[in-house]
Amino acid sequence: MDPKEDNIKQLATEFAKATDKVKEIATDLKGRMDSGEKGLEDLKNQFDEKFSEFNDIKGRFEDAEQKMSRRGQEEGGRTKTIAEQIFENDEFKSLAENPRSGKSIRIAVKDVTSATTNANGSAGALVTPDRQSGILALPEQRLTVRDLIAPGSTDSNSIEYPKETGFVNNAGPQAKEGDLKNESEIKFNEANAPVRTIAHWIRASKQILEDAPMLQSYLEGRMRFGLKLNEDRQLLNGDGTGGNLLGMIPQATAFADPAGMTEYTILDQLRLAMLQAVLAEYPASGHILNPIDWARIEMTKDTIGRYIIGDPQGSANPRLWNLPVVDTTAMAPGKFLTGAFNLAAQIFDRMQAAVIISTEDRDNFIRNLVTLLVEERLALAVYRPEALIYGTLTAKVAP
Repeated sequence: MDPKEDNIKQLATEFAKATDKVKEIATDLKGRMDSGEKGLEDLKNQFDEKFSEFNDIKGRFEDAEQKMSRRGQEEGGRTKTIAEQIFENDEFKSLAENPRSGKSIRIAVKDVTSATTNANGSAGALVTPDRQSGILALPEQRLTVRDLIAPGSTDSNSIEYPKETGFVNNAGPQAKEGDLKNESEIKFNEANAPVRTIAHWIRASKQILEDAPMLQSYLEGRMRFGLKLNEDRQLLNGDGTGGNLLGMIPQATAFADPAGMTEYTILDQLRLAMLQAVLAEYPASGHILNPIDWARIEMTKDTIGRYIIGDPQGSANPRLWNLPVVDTTAMAPGKFLTGAFNLAAQIFDRMQAAVIISTEDRDNFIRNLVTLLVEERLALAVYRPEALIYGTLTAKVAP
């Protein structure tokens, strides 16, 4: 018998015995540790010793295997994967079961690689991927519209309030004693803001929620985010029909240059919108822009290439004309809303965003499904439309 083949046979036998011994001690140690048994240092030391012997035999076995592989290539023998040649070899199985029987096996091996194709020497399928826990979430949009508006709460299904619809300011000095003083006029109409429900749901199997506990909290987070995203769009753009809120934009005052300038840039236009709000006695508190338009503004340069607004190395919050800028995709590109948001409007929460989990539905019960429902109820009251200035970003060129 070839000494090299006899050596790999002996190493294979030792490797099998060492593997079984390590498994035996590891199982015993784990069982005792799980039951809370103390004083297992001797057994741990015994495991470390056997595991060290196992690694030594494994190293020698792999070295001999590589040598046999090179020899097989030189002799042009038939090649198989390592699993096919050793662990699935009937003679090796018999040898491992009875290592003292005196039997021998003859195996010629070729180079083993990490390829995953169905070819001799391909062992890539034996490599287990390192799967990371958790879920790679989709990007989330920053939600800011609610934060601009005055908060409130209600226990009813609608908000009724007197809304100023006209004011004639005739305040002035009295000419002389006994003369009539000036009379001003103010008019109110009764306004109504119904409470609306924003909601959505998703269904998952009971088994997956039990087997992947983090999935439930992940789904709840994504559902809450989706709800708030729609809320932002409703607060800005809702048309008041069906179950929609009546948002700020449909009720806002259209931009009209109060200074009558012959030309202006979009930066000038936003300053003029602030002026329009001030002239209505409501000093503006911020601007809402689409991120595309805010990026264009930040990248505006002077005649020698210097940034006027943006600072590529700066980290300050966005501001324009000393007011905060909210950039959100809830605002359409090319549009803007400037105004005194905390004076112009108020949100009334009837039910703040909540997650409801149920298996009570008949279809859920018989199919082991769980429904996650996320919903909120709120109303939006716009008290002062003249405090909100809405328009299209358009530079005016002198005729």
